[in-house]
Amino acid sequence: MQVYKAYFKIIYKNLPELLIYVAVFLFFAVFLTTSNSASQVTGFTETKINIVFINEDKGSRLVEGLKEYLSENANLVNIEDDAKKLQDALFYRQVEYIIRVPKDFTEGLMAGKDIQLHKTMIPDSTSAIYMDIIINKYLNTAKIYSNNVENLSQERLVSYIHKDLAYETQVDVSSFNNYTSVNDQCVYFFNYLAYSLFSILILGVCAVMLVYSKTDLKRRNLCSPIKMRNMNFQMVLGNISFALISWFIMVVTSFIMYGSYMLTSSGLLFLLNSFIFALAALSISFLIANIIKNRNSMSAAANVVALGSCFISGVFVPQVLLGKTVLNIASFTPTYWYVKANNDIVNIANFNIKNLMPIFSSMLIVLSFAVAVLSVTLVIIKQKRTSA
Repeated sequence: MQVYKAYFKIIYKNLPELLIYVAVFLFFAVFLTTSNSASQVTGFTETKINIVFINEDKGSRLVEGLKEYLSENANLVNIEDDAKKLQDALFYRQVEYIIRVPKDFTEGLMAGKDIQLHKTMIPDSTSAIYMDIIINKYLNTAKIYSNNVENLSQERLVSYIHKDLAYETQVDVSSFNNYTSVNDQCVYFFNYLAYSLFSILILGVCAVMLVYSKTDLKRRNLCSPIKMRNMNFQMVLGNISFALISWFIMVVTSFIMYGSYMLTSSGLLFLLNSFIFALAALSISFLIANIIKNRNSMSAAANVVALGSCFISGVFVPQVLLGKTVLNIASFTPTYWYVKANNDIVNIANFNIKNLMPIFSSMLIVLSFAVAVLSVTLVIIKQKRTSA
């Protein structure tokens, strides 16, 4: 296994350059993963909005009861009943909802007539919808009692309404996934992994292939007692071993950071997706290694291919923020489908065939990239041998 040993001797000499990308990856993994995955609010907190309540139905106990109920759920702001001042208050968001109770509103409501409140609000705002719900709940309760109880005074009606609306139901929201926050962090981790792993494989594979492609060394190897087939086998074995070691080092980091989460269904899918991407990155690295001529080209290729594909594929900028044209171009790279699979994994709720199919489809596309690029590389190698 002389060729195999020589392979890793060359890797060892280029280790300082490779460690730079490992350090960059650890920076992204530890610092940016934590900052980008700040805990999200998962609970509900009721907030009060500012409203104006104008009552033209004087002396109505029902309307006064409505005003009392609204004061429990909103902030009542006193503004003069002037159209310009009310419009200015609404425009500058001093208030978000203006309700005007017309004259004889209570009489019409008790008689079962279709009478409406006059409302002015911010169009399509959630606060307006929220206030509509509160008001409708109060008035609908009032209609139920007035339509079904005879000789009901307004005092008793208001007391019944407040008693009914005072009931509250305790709601506990349980997440389907106890690892939600870790899940969000992990997707950043594995997305950033693409850049470092891609760069390391390009630099490592190219460094070895440049050495073995030197004319004098190539002629010396042809004169050696080791058969070409055996030499190529050891070279391929070295490339695969280097890719696996690089992938394994980064995966170990994920186990250190996320622990038992990596053994969950989502964690195992992340690992499988990253492994398949490592194979695709290795194939592309092998192709680049057979095209470039010197070490300067090697560094340029690592920056252009690895960094460029990561920028347009959603590693550094989320795919939802990228333009359609950029994503269409990125879809011709395995990095795009790798990131897409990661995003699908983090959003999956139930692990059934229907939800897993898009993930496995993306993985299959990445694997197809690996096979296609390897086939092209083998054709290039054969042409070189023929021309030589």
